[in-house]
Amino acid sequence: MLDVTHPSSSDDHGDAIPSDPREFAAKVNAWVPHDIVLKDAWFPLAHSFAVTAKPVRRAVYSQPYFLWREHGVALASEFHPAAGLIGAKSTFSDAAGRYPVIEKYGYVWGWFGNPANAAPEHVPSLPYLPEEGGLPLHMLGTVRFDCTAPLSLENLIDLTHADFLHADVVGDEIMDKETVEVFHDSETITMVRTCVNKSVAPIMKWFGGVKSDVQQVRQVIRIYLRSHAAIAYGRFSPGDNVQLFHPCVPETRDRTRLDYAMNTTNVKKTNLFRYLMPKASYKVSRQDSTMTSPQSPRYMHPEKRKDLHSPLDEAGQKYRVLMLALAERQARGDYAYRDNVSADCSDIIGYQKP
Repeated sequence: MLDVTHPSSSDDHGDAIPSDPREFAAKVNAWVPHDIVLKDAWFPLAHSFAVTAKPVRRAVYSQPYFLWREHGVALASEFHPAAGLIGAKSTFSDAAGRYPVIEKYGYVWGWFGNPANAAPEHVPSLPYLPEEGGLPLHMLGTVRFDCTAPLSLENLIDLTHADFLHADVVGDEIMDKETVEVFHDSETITMVRTCVNKSVAPIMKWFGGVKSDVQQVRQVIRIYLRSHAAIAYGRFSPGDNVQLFHPCVPETRDRTRLDYAMNTTNVKKTNLFRYLMPKASYKVSRQDSTMTSPQSPRYMHPEKRKDLHSPLDEAGQKYRVLMLALAERQARGDYAYRDNVSADCSDIIGYQKP
């Protein structure tokens, strides 16, 4: 029997997480992230500023999306607009080859799935990004991972990994006390980590003006399963809040595009942390990629090595099972949303609106 720690089922939602430990373990260890393609979801395909009158190409699981503007309005099609309608359209677009599009939070979102099911209420809640967009360009950026999107998100949902992989940016594992909570419904999973007297993040000490040697830290990761998108929210005292949108758009089954946004407008304009913290994403992403890129292809080939877990892996285990549950429902033809992803999640992540 594989070494899998079964988490408490006190927050089970419907039939998504099995209550039987053996069934739970079997699902966790049957994880092949490349096999999961979830439909009927909004994907943040591009920052709004990147979409102009000149078409740009994006992709979701190799399905092409050409994005451009006409009279300022964002449009999307599976064909370049200069080519017109060529050949048979896919099941993801209308008779003219167009996709449903929404512009919100500074992104152009494209619908991946049945166009008839596209609805504004399925856009995830991102409470600390302005709905009309408009963040300055230094708070935005793009990185890529040579791995499947679910694997990148599984890495992200484990907040403890940052102490080791990103210690030179966000600090080491030294602290007096740590508590971890995990919440979920059928469409989201959220991990909340609270640290008492944790070593100050180096970037806050060097550029954020924090003089203390320790901080009180509350970190949150919330993943919207279908959209492969996460929000990361950190409160550091003393220090500044970290407000990151981390969308992992699956361009193919093993390549991920991350058009991130880090809102540091809460930081004083005279504080270098306001300008440098968003750019830390380039360093952090390279560190993540050194771990996830070699792992990704291994899931595609069965091997004898065990997929082991520790008691700290509750969030990652549940993420796997929830993704599998959604995939299984969709395989049965059930694409309905059972929970409201657009509901304001400020209370869940601990965000206090200005």
